[in-house]
Amino acid sequence: MNTKEILAFIKSVLETNTAQIIIGGITIFALVIVLRRIIRSFFKRTRFIDDKKEKTIESMLNSVIKYVATIGFIFYILSVFEIEVGSMLAGAGVLGIVIGFGAQSLMKDLFAGIFLLYEKQLQQGDWIKVNHTFEGLVEEIGFRVIKVRQWSGTLVTISSGQIQTIENYNMNKMRVIESVTVSFYEDPKKIFLILEQTCERLNQELGSYLKKDLTGSPIEPFTLYGMGSLNDNYRGYQYTITGLCEDLVYFTAAKETRRMMAEAMFEHGIQMAEQHIDMRTNDGNKE
Repeated sequence: MNTKEILAFIKSVLETNTAQIIIGGITIFALVIVLRRIIRSFFKRTRFIDDKKEKTIESMLNSVIKYVATIGFIFYILSVFEIEVGSMLAGAGVLGIVIGFGAQSLMKDLFAGIFLLYEKQLQQGDWIKVNHTFEGLVEEIGFRVIKVRQWSGTLVTISSGQIQTIENYNMNKMRVIESVTVSFYEDPKKIFLILEQTCERLNQELGSYLKKDLTGSPIEPFTLYGMGSLNDNYRGYQYTITGLCEDLVYFTAAKETRRMMAEAMFEHGIQMAEQHIDMRTNDGNKE
């Protein structure tokens, strides 16, 4: 059989089976849409778990459906061309070994994704930091990858197998820890008094952000933790305020805490710590 005959045979096969492949692809695509709508409708009508967990499970199921549909369509195409998958895999030899090694990374990602959900390390809608590098909102949790929308708007896709550490800012509670460093010339007694007054203001104005116990009382109100450092980077005394707040309002609470601390320092004319930089000339002398 020469080249022309081979090409003619391939052309005839394609012309014969194209309609079947198109119909099969449309059927699988329609089935995926129907299943996704059923899942979405189910979670809208049920209230067994909270919304974030529902969105996480829904995202995972959609990912599973997508992968199963893709693999199923590939096997369908092979069956249309009357290719025996079992025999092909059995006789693949070296190719099968190569594919097996290549699949190791895929299987690693799949199992890592399953364990991420099983261990409840994150949920859709959480604000996280991955590997101390990527920080943002979890938009999608797939069967193999997670998608994180950074503050800049950039969408980062991370393979589950590449995740080493996860810092989750939405695990029911977060502690605001804000520090201020003032000059060595400022009286510590005066600073303590000012910051204690600031804590009173914080509890009055940001009391709704604090984490409450069953009686409605703050578990840990805004409090002056104390002096965090006697010599913060050789610049001055460091003082710290803390407060336990709800996870969803953590960033707002932290931002408002910094603002009120800055206002208190300014209103009382507190001298802040200054950065000192030593400049050296070419001969090594300081300027």
